[in-house]
This record gives sequence, C-alpha cells and structure tokens, in this order.
Amino acid sequence: MNFRKTRRSHAAVLQMTSLMDVVFLLLCFFMTANEFARWETEVGITLPTAQSATIPGRMPGEIILNLNAKGDVTINGVKLTLEEVTERMKRIAENFPGQPVVIRADKASSYETLMSLIDACRTANVWNFSLATKDEKKGQ
Repeated sequence: MNFRKTRRSHAAVLQMTSLMDVVFLLLCFFMTANEFARWETEVGITLPTAQSATIPGRMPGEIILNLNAKGDVTINGVKLTLEEVTERMKRIAENFPGQPVVIRADKASSYETLMSLIDACRTANVWNFSLATKDEKKGQ
C-alpha cells in the first residue's frame, strides 16, 4: 500500500486583477486631487508682483481665499460675504487651530477690501495666513 500522496508542484500564480484595481484607484485619486489643487489657483485673479516673491510648497489642507477686483470673496468656487467668511473661518479655527490660509487678492482690488478680509480672519482667530504674490522677474 502506498500511503503517500503524490504532490504536484504548481507554479505560484500572482493575481493581477486586485493589484490593477488598487493602482487604478490610486491613479484616479491623485488625478482628482491634482485637478482640485490646480483649479483653486486658476481663478481669474491677477496677482500683484513682488521682488521677494517665492513659490511656496502647498501645505496640506490649506484654505485659499480669492478676492477679485470687484471685491467678491470666493472659497472653493463659492462666493461669500465677509460675514460668511468670518463664520466659516471661526468653525475652521475651532476644529483645526493653526490652519494655513492663503489670501489671493487681485492687484486691482481695493486695499480697504483686502484689510476687511484680513480683519475677518483675525476676528475668527485665524493668524496663520499669507498673501499670494507672483515673481516680477519670472511673471509667475
């Protein structure tokens, strides 16, 4: 009697379907995230130039406030009043202290409107904000 089972050696098989699904989902995620990051900075705003302008790296979760020449403030494509900006910034400051905010003001916007927007951030206890400019030599 032969009690030994004959073992057949099978070649190891790597299932590629699940791996391809994961790669495809990662690709979709990064393409979408890149599109949203680009979309927010391509609003029709002409930034003022400065000699000391640098292109900083994007900070995770930063909020971009766009102020156009008419004095309208938009966040993520939504037009808001200064009171609505203050309320939104208050909620953000409560939940995420130290949240970075970038103010992109059009060079044709009034100084008074820009200061009102900065005051709205200060009233909401948001102190980590910066003003976006472009390099006058490079035009960026």
